[in-house]
Amino acid sequence: MAFSISDDHTRQEQVWEIIAQSHNREPYLIRRMLTEKTVRASDRRVRFVGLDAYLAAGGPVMRDLFEADDGGWLQDPTLLDRLVMEKLSSAAEDIRAEGWKWVETALSFPWGHTRDFVEIEGMPVALSEEEAARLAALHSEQETIEAEYAQADEFPEEVDARLGEIERAIEALEERPVAFDPTDMMRAGVFVSLDTDGTLLVERGFVRPEDVLAESEDGHGAPESDDDAVVYHSADDDGEGGLRESGPDAEAEEEDGMKPLSDRLLTELTAWRTLALRDVFAGNPHIALTELLHTLVRDLYWQVSGADCLEAYVREVPLQVHSPDMPGSLPAHALRQRNEGWKHDLPEDEDALWQWLGGLDDTSRLALLAHCLSFGVNALHESSHGPSLARSIRERLARADRLAIALRLDLAEAGWQPTVENYLGRVTKARILEAVREARGDEAANRIVHLKKPDMAREAERLLDGSGWLPESLRTKVLPAQTEADKAPDYIEDGHVAVAAE
Repeated sequence: MAFSISDDHTRQEQVWEIIAQSHNREPYLIRRMLTEKTVRASDRRVRFVGLDAYLAAGGPVMRDLFEADDGGWLQDPTLLDRLVMEKLSSAAEDIRAEGWKWVETALSFPWGHTRDFVEIEGMPVALSEEEAARLAALHSEQETIEAEYAQADEFPEEVDARLGEIERAIEALEERPVAFDPTDMMRAGVFVSLDTDGTLLVERGFVRPEDVLAESEDGHGAPESDDDAVVYHSADDDGEGGLRESGPDAEAEEEDGMKPLSDRLLTELTAWRTLALRDVFAGNPHIALTELLHTLVRDLYWQVSGADCLEAYVREVPLQVHSPDMPGSLPAHALRQRNEGWKHDLPEDEDALWQWLGGLDDTSRLALLAHCLSFGVNALHESSHGPSLARSIRERLARADRLAIALRLDLAEAGWQPTVENYLGRVTKARILEAVREARGDEAANRIVHLKKPDMAREAERLLDGSGWLPESLRTKVLPAQTEADKAPDYIEDGHVAVAAE
């Protein structure tokens, strides 16, 4: 169905060849590739391959003689995609040689593509003596420069440039590569794609669900022996039998009168304990936040089965329906980087996690809490059937609007801009003209009013580029009566926005 959008059989075959080598075969990607006529020189694919490589392969470039065009537009998307896939395939072969079971490549993967996979843990590679000495020297130089200019309002240009170089060098040394157990690598794989900035994005250590199942069927992880197992039987019919333990010491305990407590009695005792625990829990915000973070981190990063002491959770809202540009967007990149940063810092077991969370400063604790909670934010429109569901969706969107206002959300600043693919090619001509008129004025709209819709959408994309225009559903609403002072959040404490729970 997706291929039917074009009647260019040669282009269909070219796209088929590219898609056949890719993990990502989503319809939106096929449609984009079939309808794409030119590619901006600032596109991440161009940055990955390099404009020189494209030109060397005979690719033509269109330039604007009268306006800044950021390097122009590449007119052969097929050639560009082929160069990208060749470079990705070469990188994938190098990664496959590390010993992974499989390596998947794509220009981009759908958002949340690793959700059904089990991730294996790797160990950061230790610094060599030479790297440790280099890192110490960089920190020393950084401290010397900052101390020298501590009283200055700003750094001289050359000093500021040097500090930037030092920070990048420190980050490169501190972001350690990860080593994996060769046995784990034989059952796991890697996703290789393009990051937002045009660099290679490599996601290592994911086990397919069928491989996890196969491992379980092979008996890995099963108990080695049942000889020492303790079996618990349910209570007697009268409710007083309690838990009866069967094992080598069970009969001796019965003879000594050490009959286990009944279920009813245990429930009553633990109800008392639960009530008292709730009281002291409510009186100690620090411990309460530690327990909340412990529960959320376990759910988010480890997916640990079993009931929690604190019944609080965030249900990650899947974003399965999305535009093609979303996985490579600025918010997606920022969330991915933040998630990887926290995951890198987490201890390996529950007790260590508790101690680590308790030792974090308040700023870090709140930052981690916000990160965990962010996966549960839901501002999705959904098709509704029936008044009850429609009302529920309206209430959700109204609360999302309130959250957006409090956070001063600006989708244009976040990187969204109208394209043929994500908006202009999917609305009526009247809406295309309305967007151009709002952003660039009547004269600009009148210049394209005579065009057919496909041409109008492409020209509108060019006109709207950099305008900051947003469709109404993406705009953050501001009440007309608000002044600039009124737009600030209701509660501000110590420079941080305090959000009151409903």
